[in-house]
Amino acid sequence: MTDPSWRLPGLAGVDEAGRGPLAGPVAVAAVILDPARRIEGLGDSKGLTEAQRDALFPRIQTQALAWSIVLVHADEIDRLNILQATLEGMRRAIATLSITPTRVLIDGNRVPSGLRVDAEAVVKGDANIAAISAASILAKVTRDRWMLELDAAHPGYGFAAHKGYPTPAHLDALKRLGPCPAHRRSFAPVRAAMTPTLLG
Repeated sequence: MTDPSWRLPGLAGVDEAGRGPLAGPVAVAAVILDPARRIEGLGDSKGLTEAQRDALFPRIQTQALAWSIVLVHADEIDRLNILQATLEGMRRAIATLSITPTRVLIDGNRVPSGLRVDAEAVVKGDANIAAISAASILAKVTRDRWMLELDAAHPGYGFAAHKGYPTPAHLDALKRLGPCPAHRRSFAPVRAAMTPTLLG
């Protein structure tokens, strides 16, 4: 697919960050870029350095025609399951754009149901579609910053280092401390670390 981000001003790109971690929210962003204000350096957020993402974050917010960031927290992830929580976050991010998009391109292979706009899933869209790349950067930076706040609120788990992913250090902390309120109790490693009392 040829990248339409810079020639279709009503096109929104959508991406998420944080489906795999054991703790913290899923962050979902939607971005409509401005063809008259190109942003150099966009790319898949995972392939950029933290410094590059942090530099692009305010540029995207300033130069895009519209953007939206939504957080879906652990309690809702546990209630809906991670896939449905992510799709719900996408619906909310699209719905809260200040401009109604004419078309939506979503990273991955699923499109949320119930959208009132033409939408298409694009595998590896975060690496090939500028609007999706911009959304991936907004989502990842927002989530990473949220995890730094969680690290301060719940010391001992190492959230600042691993951002909630199931690293050996995180799994060890779970065994020692048990889950904190930000942990996703529907995820198997978290459930395994819960005491019978907590499991109810």
